[in-house]
Amino acid sequence: MRTVIFTPTGKDGRLIAALLERAGKPCHSADTFLQLCASIEEGAGAAIIAEEAFAHESIAPLLEVLQHQPPWSDFPVLLLTVSGRVTAESERLRKQREPLGNIFLLERPLRPETLLSTLEFALRGRQRQYQIRDQIRQYALAQEALLRSEKLAVTGRLAASIAHEINNPLEAITNLLYLMRCDPSPEQMNVLLSEAEQELARVTEITKQTLRFYREPSQPTETDVVSVLDSVLKLYANRMAAAGVTVERELRTRDAFVLSTPGELRQVLANLIGNAIDAMRGGGRLRVRLSELSSCSFASSIRISIADNGSGIPPEVLPSIFEPFVTTKGETGTGLGLWVTSEIMHKNGWTIRVRSRRAPGRSGTVFSIFIPKFDAPSTPTAHAASAGARD
Repeated sequence: MRTVIFTPTGKDGRLIAALLERAGKPCHSADTFLQLCASIEEGAGAAIIAEEAFAHESIAPLLEVLQHQPPWSDFPVLLLTVSGRVTAESERLRKQREPLGNIFLLERPLRPETLLSTLEFALRGRQRQYQIRDQIRQYALAQEALLRSEKLAVTGRLAASIAHEINNPLEAITNLLYLMRCDPSPEQMNVLLSEAEQELARVTEITKQTLRFYREPSQPTETDVVSVLDSVLKLYANRMAAAGVTVERELRTRDAFVLSTPGELRQVLANLIGNAIDAMRGGGRLRVRLSELSSCSFASSIRISIADNGSGIPPEVLPSIFEPFVTTKGETGTGLGLWVTSEIMHKNGWTIRVRSRRAPGRSGTVFSIFIPKFDAPSTPTAHAASAGARD
């Protein structure tokens, strides 16, 4: 890593540059604070600055660069001070350098060994900072890959549900065509054709619901929660029927509009409803409730509750249920669904709660989602909702 040297007066700059070159440490001399700042932003490892530079130029550009470092960065500055008693000028310089942060004070005259060892220590610290930066980037890439993986898994599960939903009316149409060939009388033909049209209407509706996944806006917009919820329940209808799961749908409000991308809201609901169905392998009851909450402290919020009377979540798993790769489904689960759900919730400033019980005869799980209600721009309370809505 390169060291930047800024000593506007005297021979210190040339002497330090020569010393570093002999020690095999790349360096570069800056003539102004602006050049110094440019070198730091380009990726310097450390800076050596003579304190008298503060008396000749404004350090505002340097402060601006140092105060806007990324969270992982703490750029090291080796400051060459002047020995002697405390004076008004030395006090002024001391106060001026305080905001610089990670400073190593070296009093002149100093030994070359002292300068080299201090610089080596500063460069090692800077190297560790870059390692932390790389780890943060790798973690972010891993998170992005996991999100993509779970989105593909959700798409696969929804595709399977859609295939089942479309297959049923197609089988019915095939049977109706067979009956038409067997009994070609006009009266019976009209009845069979009417039934076939109804089955084709079912296929058309399922296709429309599927196409919405790919035609929805990618930016947050006014979203009807009831419409999104109904679309998810329709996609899972065949799977719930096959599993012996009945649905109780309770809408305490129909004015349920939120600011969201429909795709993200649909993915959250699909994850939670899919998990609820998986927890009721022997059949059960799925209760979906939509309500509006208001309080003096918070603007109106929409609460979506999804409850099942399935097997429940083990108490030892519940505290980590939103962490990646945590699953109660054994080899059939990816352990990413609830983690993706929590990431979507966090990104949008929503809140999610979970309660679960495993008592014999009284087991089940309830997930509650709290989303600030979307008001029209003309409404005084528009966009005043708090992300942490509470009931």
